[in-house]
Amino acid sequence: MTRSGDGFTPRRTVLAAAFAVTGAAALSTGTAAAEPVRPAARPARKAAAPAVGYHGWSSLADWRAGAGDGIRVEAGARPGVVISRPAGTADYTDPHTGITASWEYATWTSPAHTLATPATEAIVSWNARTPAGTWILAELKGTYTDGTDTPWYVMGRWASGDGAESIRRTSVDDQSDGKSSVWTDTFSVDDAASGLRLVSYRVRLTLYRKPGSKLTPTLWRVGAMGSDVPDRFEVPASTPGLAGGRELTVPRYSQEIHKGQYPEYDNGGEAWCSPTSSQMIIEYWGRKPTAGDLAWVNPDYADPQVCHAARHTFDYQYQGCGNWPFNAAYAATYRDLQGVVTRLGSLNDAEKLIAAGIPLITSQSFLKEELTGAGYGTAGHLMTVIGFTAEGDVIANDPASADNAAVRHVYKRREFENIWLRTKRYNAQGKVASGTGGVCYLYFPAKPTASQSRVLRELGIR
Repeated sequence: MTRSGDGFTPRRTVLAAAFAVTGAAALSTGTAAAEPVRPAARPARKAAAPAVGYHGWSSLADWRAGAGDGIRVEAGARPGVVISRPAGTADYTDPHTGITASWEYATWTSPAHTLATPATEAIVSWNARTPAGTWILAELKGTYTDGTDTPWYVMGRWASGDGAESIRRTSVDDQSDGKSSVWTDTFSVDDAASGLRLVSYRVRLTLYRKPGSKLTPTLWRVGAMGSDVPDRFEVPASTPGLAGGRELTVPRYSQEIHKGQYPEYDNGGEAWCSPTSSQMIIEYWGRKPTAGDLAWVNPDYADPQVCHAARHTFDYQYQGCGNWPFNAAYAATYRDLQGVVTRLGSLNDAEKLIAAGIPLITSQSFLKEELTGAGYGTAGHLMTVIGFTAEGDVIANDPASADNAAVRHVYKRREFENIWLRTKRYNAQGKVASGTGGVCYLYFPAKPTASQSRVLRELGIR
């Protein structure tokens, strides 16, 4: 399946309007002004249970199992990887500032991970700390079912900040080997109907700092979600389960009250569904920016932390705040929080998370008439699932609401499940468009409770 959008529409074009809700509102620069073209919709296959597999590396044993060059594995409550002895120095020309600078670097490469079910798509996400003057490069290299390998694909150049000493966090366009391509943050097999799949992959993280500096990034988690979700306009309906009648107390923030604020970050708040959703969940876990962090925000603006989240999730190539891994990485900059991007198979999976006290952020696209009570249609939108009614309907904090008081919504279970999990839909012009196939962000503590750990393990997150 393809990312949310209309047919072949470039992801940037889709999500500039998508996350602004329609109807409501190896070092290489990788420069490419042209927007990526969406991959063609593939022929529908017989529906089957979604095949999704997330695999992560975050423990001391995980880090030691990888191949390091210039890195040191640090033990402790939250094991991680840091620069010990630079493996070398490389120049990088930032395509968004034009500045060329030299950087010391060290690398950590994962062991090869074989997917239980070969995949058509893969998304890498990571958790790291990057002090000013440091950054990381995340890459993925896989092996196809035909025995050949992909190149090392850049899945993101990332720094938590964007000051004078930092690079501009960015995805990289125009990456393809003729068999697969990278669409902003998603690896995708070009012609899934051919039967070609990704059977295994490795991830490589390169840690950078200024020459002579003693600072270092710290990498706490990296993982990838591989999936082969069947193309379908309708998904099987699930039966309400564990979480009926449970609602988590999650802060409510509207993206719409920020309309016109900081237009340099994806045209202002009307396009901020992803960072607004992220900020709600971050604060559910008791974390938030400090007063110093927010000093740059106009004091006349309400909820300045939402402006902060937009700035710190902004992808300078995609020109938007909807880069999925960048949102997860932003969440993990807060004390002892983790963030991953994955897919779920049904609302029953979401119910397990809610029952364990873990809210989730879901990505979906729909016409106005497909989601009763929303009052808008969208080519792609993020909202938070915070609970279920006794009847099993979805309780969501929808940031595409007029103000904070209006953010809480109850959406019909069947409608919500279908618009979230399907991979194909019809847009307002009657043309076939795409859906996300169950994409979600999960943010949770570095030390989850026993019940939370059990549910996360059931979903493949360890």
